[in-house]
Amino acid sequence: MLRLTVDSLDRLDKFLAARFPDHSRSKIAKHIEEGKVLVNGNGEKSSFKLRIGDVVEMEELSETEAHDLTPFAMEIEIVYEDDDMLIVNKPRGLAAHPAASLREPSLVNVLLARGGELSTIGGEFRPGIVHRLDKDTTGLMVVAKNDFAHAALAAMIEKKEAHRRYFAVVAGEVDRDVFTVDAPIARNPANRQQMTVDVHGKRAVTHVKKVARLVQGTLVACRLETGRTHQIRVHLRALGHPVLGDSLYAPKEQSVGPMQLHAAYLAVVQPRTGEPVAAYAMPPEDFSGREFATRDAIEGFE
Repeated sequence: MLRLTVDSLDRLDKFLAARFPDHSRSKIAKHIEEGKVLVNGNGEKSSFKLRIGDVVEMEELSETEAHDLTPFAMEIEIVYEDDDMLIVNKPRGLAAHPAASLREPSLVNVLLARGGELSTIGGEFRPGIVHRLDKDTTGLMVVAKNDFAHAALAAMIEKKEAHRRYFAVVAGEVDRDVFTVDAPIARNPANRQQMTVDVHGKRAVTHVKKVARLVQGTLVACRLETGRTHQIRVHLRALGHPVLGDSLYAPKEQSVGPMQLHAAYLAVVQPRTGEPVAAYAMPPEDFSGREFATRDAIEGFE
């Protein structure tokens, strides 16, 4: 049984939906109706109003109904490939892996249609997926073809031996040339879909470099030292410079259009040979300031 302590006033079904976004509200409601969820030891309805401090116990939600692994054929740019891994340029709107809340294909579905071996140690529904990009973030992801490569690549990311750099177009004029944001991040208790800067959160460090002043904002390069959920988006918003087009974190007037966040540079070590592998991908055509988002602008950012 999973045990959760309530930290916000909400309906039981909404509370659980926020904590298990990979499962649909209807699936969670059915779980409650079947008596697989208890509040302070009692069975309750989906509409039950929780109080802070209540204890929710529940049987784990099955993943077997929640994911679609149907292969889906579409063109995707392969920036690098060898016998152990490939680096893909993920387009906007493509989630990294299947989820119950997802009604369209994911990168996993595209990789399955492409054929070939994928690692399995990441879980049945995440073959090959070593790390993720948000659905509306474009750019480079490394994919493992076997479990040996997966373990090695995951260890590189964990030990900060993999280098990931992004371009972002943010609102307003950034007045510093190079700086570091060192601010802990936690889930936002007021909106469980969001993360927020919180002194009680996990340490998060983002290095930022101003690249160009644009009519609609500022193009910056970001280098991750840690890899928290939504880290760049949260840190830039906390500075008062949200990523343009970010419907989750930017104010309404700045959230219109495609999200301007692109994973442009990825450097790892080939797991078997130890040779360095570095890849770069230009931002998509609808990325503002694309002409300034060069490999030189981001590769030399240490």
